[in-house]
Amino acid sequence: MDIFLQIIQLIGSLGLFLFGMALMSESLQKMAGVKLRNVMAQMTSNPFKRVLTGTTITALVQSSAATTIMVVSFVNAGLLTLGSGIGVIMGANIGTTISAWIVAVFGFSFNIASISIPLMAIGFVLNMFKNKNCKTVSSFIFGFSLMFLGLGSLKEAAGVLFAGDGIQNFLMSITGNAGFGKVLLFLLIGTGLTILFQSSAATMALTMTLVAMGVLPYQLAAAMVLGENIGTTITANIAASVGNVSARRAALAHTVFNVFGVIWVLSIFKPFLKMVCGVVGLFGLPSPMDPDFAAMYQADPATGHTALLYSVATLHTLFNVTNTLILIWFVPQIEKLVSWIIPSPEGEEDFRLKYITGGVLSTPELSLVEARQEIVHFGQICYKGFGWIRKAINEQNFEKFNPINDKLIKYEGITDKIEFEIAAYLNEVSKGEVSSAAEDRIKAMYKMIGEMESLGDSGEAMGRMLIRKFTHEKLFTPEILKKLNHMLDLLDNAYKIMQENISSAYSTHIDLAPAVAAEASINAYRNALRDQNIADLEAGKYHYLIGVYYMDVVSELEKIGDFIINISQAKAAVAK
Repeated sequence: MDIFLQIIQLIGSLGLFLFGMALMSESLQKMAGVKLRNVMAQMTSNPFKRVLTGTTITALVQSSAATTIMVVSFVNAGLLTLGSGIGVIMGANIGTTISAWIVAVFGFSFNIASISIPLMAIGFVLNMFKNKNCKTVSSFIFGFSLMFLGLGSLKEAAGVLFAGDGIQNFLMSITGNAGFGKVLLFLLIGTGLTILFQSSAATMALTMTLVAMGVLPYQLAAAMVLGENIGTTITANIAASVGNVSARRAALAHTVFNVFGVIWVLSIFKPFLKMVCGVVGLFGLPSPMDPDFAAMYQADPATGHTALLYSVATLHTLFNVTNTLILIWFVPQIEKLVSWIIPSPEGEEDFRLKYITGGVLSTPELSLVEARQEIVHFGQICYKGFGWIRKAINEQNFEKFNPINDKLIKYEGITDKIEFEIAAYLNEVSKGEVSSAAEDRIKAMYKMIGEMESLGDSGEAMGRMLIRKFTHEKLFTPEILKKLNHMLDLLDNAYKIMQENISSAYSTHIDLAPAVAAEASINAYRNALRDQNIADLEAGKYHYLIGVYYMDVVSELEKIGDFIINISQAKAAVAK
């Protein structure tokens, strides 16, 4: 029963560490959300700068999982190419080694847990302020404190649990004679634990605790570290499972990268460990691979602890740095491999959410990047629907008109659905802590998708008007069709200006003059057609009912112009 409670305490300590790490990472992402987006936007074709970007972002947010999920979502949204995303993920693997060094240097050398409670007092005071930045800093302090409280509790729980003779004998039976079979076993254990915890940092903390206590031999600890590098790729693959083809390829590239690294390190396992120990020796520390290390450890446990911890952290760092230096030259080949494994589907459905697929990201600012791309896609769908309006107006045969009208009805349903799904996403984003600029953008996005849904409604309304025309057996004259097609051309130009405006970044100033001019030309032509219609009716050029349906179509086309200018104005209001 005592062992069971000790195991529960060990698991609880890991949970506390994990929660603290997650809270600290989330707070850092909130503080750096906009900057992270700008860093991503400034990606260049230089592969080393991509790696540096991934390293920097992961070092800032203290979570390689957060960075890889961010990369997957950006590739999904078309903001990063697959090749660029692979480079950033390589850098994320290097950046994640920072957390191992934090644990190695501070978690065991200093009793940070003893100052965690006083730090929480500071965090509590900051949380009392209404300022969002103060609350975010408060969350960071709480996360930092809880992480080291969890680590301190983990060391204590592990010390009690592994002190018993029964546990000691069991561990000796599975860790003794660390042959290659045992190395593979602990590699799988490291992979499994990382998948279970969904955090390589937690598995790394457990590994360092066990190796520092002398419970886990250095070679098997190294094997667990290699396994952790495979297990950490699962998070990105889960996030990408609901994404598009490019997102799934980016996540798979992460797996290919790490699995390849593990394979080549295993092929030179002992020489690689000796190289790691040689680097640790530069710190003036003994090598865990030295036959006399056990005796030295008993004589000087503090130095032995440091040597083991630094060796594990150095192994983690050298593995990722060396693997990156090797594979950075083969990004195009990795891209081809994952594209071969995950081919593009034939006839992929266009009328669904394309970029918002994996849920709200950890920061509202990053989520709004996906929403903006989805709105651009929504605009493209509306433009396709406009193409069917043109066909419907020009079709003079009722039997051929019916399938065209079905398309107009279909597009109306599509725009309804997409508006609802984007609005639901924006509603979830707005529940988080958003900046005033983000609030303005969300309001503008609501306005834009509402106007786009109205464009779909106009298509269906146009179909109903034309059905009444056919019901009364009236057809537009060639001259009327010529005038309507000119108005359609004016709307086509307005559509293209609108799409250019909504495709621009929010940091880009929008010149509304072209959109306003396009709207003015539509209104002026509408007025001219009204006046001309009265004159043509008086001259008896066509039947009165034809004139009625003609003006109904003109009015609906002018309304489409209103919706289009409203979209550009909503975007311009929040662009700088």
